[in-house]
Amino acid sequence: MTSSRISQRIGSIAESATLAVDAKAKALKAAGRPVISFGAGEPDFPTPDYIVEAAIAAARDPKNHRYSPAGGLPELREAIAVQTLRDSAYSIDASQVLVTNGGKQAVYQAFATLLDPGDEVLVPSPFWTTYPEAIRLAGGVPVEVFAGADQGYLVTLEQLEAALTPRTKVLLFVSPSNPTGAVYSAEQTRQIGQWAASKGLWVVSDEIYQHLTYDGVPFTSIAAAAPELADRVVLVNGVAKTYAMTGWRVGWMIGPKDVVKAATNLQSHATSNVSNVSQRAALAAVSGSLDAVHEMGLAFDRRRKTIVAGLNQIAGVDCPTPHGAFYAYADVTELLQRKQLDSSAALASLILDEVEVAVVPGEAFGPSGYLRLSYALGDDDLAEGVRRLQEFLA
Repeated sequence: MTSSRISQRIGSIAESATLAVDAKAKALKAAGRPVISFGAGEPDFPTPDYIVEAAIAAARDPKNHRYSPAGGLPELREAIAVQTLRDSAYSIDASQVLVTNGGKQAVYQAFATLLDPGDEVLVPSPFWTTYPEAIRLAGGVPVEVFAGADQGYLVTLEQLEAALTPRTKVLLFVSPSNPTGAVYSAEQTRQIGQWAASKGLWVVSDEIYQHLTYDGVPFTSIAAAAPELADRVVLVNGVAKTYAMTGWRVGWMIGPKDVVKAATNLQSHATSNVSNVSQRAALAAVSGSLDAVHEMGLAFDRRRKTIVAGLNQIAGVDCPTPHGAFYAYADVTELLQRKQLDSSAALASLILDEVEVAVVPGEAFGPSGYLRLSYALGDDDLAEGVRRLQEFLA
């Protein structure tokens, strides 16, 4: 009897489409090509100086050269609890915090801890490419609930109710959204949270873009908006997007104590503690001023307006104005018909080959017919990239 060299579980995972696009763009740049990448959701700003200085000091301190608790440094867990009350209006204890190797590990461990084989998760679509894979790795079944540009990429209670089955265990809630930048209002968030509680569902809420909202649109944590969820809600977050710390790899998971204890047990076998130097840097970040965060937000807001206006000047492109994160999600279904292309993946490939602009096709996030463009890149590159798109797609 022969068997596959790679397990079916791992062999079935799709490569991260966003990282694949970013890697291809960087390889072309390294080869001397003038590629402009709207691919990865990575701020172009350096990590603020006070955070870097804290890391340098930590690297020199021998106590950070040793193992530390798998669940995270006690002082960082306490600081995250304080930050969660400040930013999410949700009161927790430090024992409800697990510090992870980036937000992705928090997402994976949340689903691994909650799901048994066959459990269904309602996944509003368009979705970040990692969510369905993390669900499948845990033995769960992602159930897509799609909302298009005509709905501002926001799913309704009626849609969620229609997707509910006896096997549904978890609702994934993401606001502000990657990939669309959509933000649910406080009232919408409250209604969805109360609905989930009334159905006995768990909610996994990704709050990593909580500091990136625009036009006076507030961030609302579903944990605070629907207190009846308290014993069935898990929040995931991290320093990557807020503090321009994507490479530092510090995230966290917040939930009921028994869930966090179980996830910590998993992490103790998978990775043990997050790098102590990165944890000390994260401590400086979450304990410090938000001034640098607000400055970056002003730049993102300026770029948001530029890219949305530029994309909507292209015939066949419909790009709703995003109110959060740093992504524009353009509906290009009309453009595909005009160009006689059968998918947004084909269009993205053509754009990269012909005008050396990297975008991520909608297939990475749900249905075809869309392009995601991150505007977390420099103003000059953004303007040039939009100009190339306008000329090529006109």
